[in-house]
Parts: sequence; C-alpha cells; structure tokens
Amino acid sequence: MWYTTMPSPVGRLLLAGEEDALHLLSFTMGSRARVPQPEWREDEAPFRPCMRQLDGYFAGDRTDFDLKLAPEGTPFQLRVWSELRRIGYGVTISYGELARRIGNPAASRAVGLANGANPIAIIVPCHRVIGASGKLTGFGGGLDIKQRLLDLEQGHRLLAVGAAQA
Repeated sequence: MWYTTMPSPVGRLLLAGEEDALHLLSFTMGSRARVPQPEWREDEAPFRPCMRQLDGYFAGDRTDFDLKLAPEGTPFQLRVWSELRRIGYGVTISYGELARRIGNPAASRAVGLANGANPIAIIVPCHRVIGASGKLTGFGGGLDIKQRLLDLEQGHRLLAVGAAQA
C-alpha cells in the first residue's frame, strides 16, 4: 500500500491505495483521523491524478471524480457507499432517504453507521447526508468541515482552515 498526504483548504488529507486504485482518503485531524501504517510506503506519484482532481474540486472547477476506487467494507457498506456516489454535487439528502434509495427504508441507523465508516471522504460524498431535520450530523472531519464542503458545493469560496475570514 502506498500513501501520501496533501494540503487542502479543509486541512491535510491522507491518501492511501495501490498504484491503480484509491483505498483511503482521510482527514489527518478529527474524530476519525487515520495515520499511515508502518508497512505502507510513502510515494506521491500514484496519487497525482487524484490530487489534481481534488485541487479542481476545492477550486470549484470539478463537480465529480473520475478515479478507480477500492474501498474495503461489508456488502452493506459497499452498497451504501456506491449510493453516496449517486448524490449530485450540491445536493443533500437525509439518512432515511439514503436508506430508501438502497431499498431498505427501515435501515436509516445502519446507513448512518455505514456512512460514518466511509473510508474515502469527499470523493465518496458522505458529507452530503444530513439529518431528517436538515441539521448537520456526524462527520469524521468535524461538522465545521462538513459545512465548508457543503458551502463549497453551493458556490461559496473556500478559504483554508484557519485563514482569516473577511
């Protein structure tokens, strides 16, 4: 497994995977931050296409990603993560709606757990899932980052974390 980190307007990101597929995109801070494992090898080269696409997303120039992904999870999690990729840029849905979309309307709590276990943040847009009341709920990068990503997708300029707000 290869890995690299990259700066972004929402904080440093950890990318990990094989030469041809991304397995992990994680925040390096927050409740679900991941760190490189001792057996992983650092190399930016396999991630350059991904980094370019992420830079385009953060610049507001890209609304989707064209990358080979290889998340690891249960069949249920994989189904939830696949459906997350169908949520349009700038669109939010509830956990209940996501459960309905995967054909299991009674599974909103299980969908929430699968959403929280998403190993490929941003690209698999778990930030687009909100509570039924319209309020933001759990996000591995923190609710402030979730709000910033949603703001970006609504056309707002994204300043770096910690940058002075004008």
